[in-house]
Amino acid sequence: MEKLYEDKRGCCGCGACEAACPRGAITMRADEEGFLYPAVDAGKCVDCGLCGRVCPLKHAEELKAEREPRCFAAIHKSEEVLMRSTSGGAFTAISDVILARGGAVCGVDFDEKLRAVHRVSDTAERRDRMRVSKYVQSDMRGIFRAVREECEKRPVMFSGTPCQCAALLSYLGGRPENLFVCDLICHSIPSPLVWEEYKKLLEAERGGKIAQVWFRSKRHPWGRANSNKGFAYRMEGSDEIFEDSRFYNLFIRERVIARPSCSACRFTDTRRVSDMTIADCFGIEKYAPEWNDARGVSLLLTNTAKGEAMLEAIAPAMRLVERPLAENTAEQQRLSRPVEFPENRAEFWEKFRREGLAEALKK
Repeated sequence: MEKLYEDKRGCCGCGACEAACPRGAITMRADEEGFLYPAVDAGKCVDCGLCGRVCPLKHAEELKAEREPRCFAAIHKSEEVLMRSTSGGAFTAISDVILARGGAVCGVDFDEKLRAVHRVSDTAERRDRMRVSKYVQSDMRGIFRAVREECEKRPVMFSGTPCQCAALLSYLGGRPENLFVCDLICHSIPSPLVWEEYKKLLEAERGGKIAQVWFRSKRHPWGRANSNKGFAYRMEGSDEIFEDSRFYNLFIRERVIARPSCSACRFTDTRRVSDMTIADCFGIEKYAPEWNDARGVSLLLTNTAKGEAMLEAIAPAMRLVERPLAENTAEQQRLSRPVEFPENRAEFWEKFRREGLAEALKK
């Protein structure tokens, strides 16, 4: 049996190996940090090697676009869409095109326990639940086969992190005509376990159950200065909205809860694996202040011919202006290098394991 990864930096937890295994020998299991890794049942494994052939980290360069992207600042023309989106509403515009063609959208939603999961939807109402950021690694189990089946009958948009998009393409063995892939410029992937403990901490502090959460809510104006603000939540039985910055601090400022593979990410590149990349158009206030909008500005990268065609399709719904690639490589660090972990990452996890999240946060 081929070893699935040398160390944890060599596994992004996508689950493509589990989905592809013809004997059901691989199961994704959470480690002590809450991240999923493949566990192999040696009794079922027949050494077919398929798990290695679908691993996106082993074939990252093969999956990337052949050319550098074109870059655009984008703002949705609908006030309602802008205010309910994390940035400038690009995800809504793209997915609206897919839905109008009778297709389905696969993106990240929260389940009834506020866990991040990939789901497939063919309605605008359920799609709307996918259009805001969820700063936690989503569960992809079951989604690879679902997308393959959907692509056989109708257009499908898949949205996810670069490694998730690469995993899907690797699993499918190519780029089906019906599939449109949209990735994100990903800072890193926070621990699902810390997210679960954080929710419990908030509920203990408030004395109730969380009913709803928002990452990057637009209670604060859009922009880099507020990008680590805006986590808001509502408790059951109340309309009052609370804010808390501690999870953001661990994720963005302290950088101690990201997946190990994020420090060695193979997709922090201007050559993307997707048809189109979406992100925040940070820096627009410096380079083109007339395009700065406190309601949000998206960055769009068109990476393939499909991406160029989609740009034309969303043009009626969005204000678009082309910008130099150099502006965005200067503002988006994850277009050139992975996140760097601090020296005290292990110290945080040791305290977390011994004393719990509340004490680790104090440290």
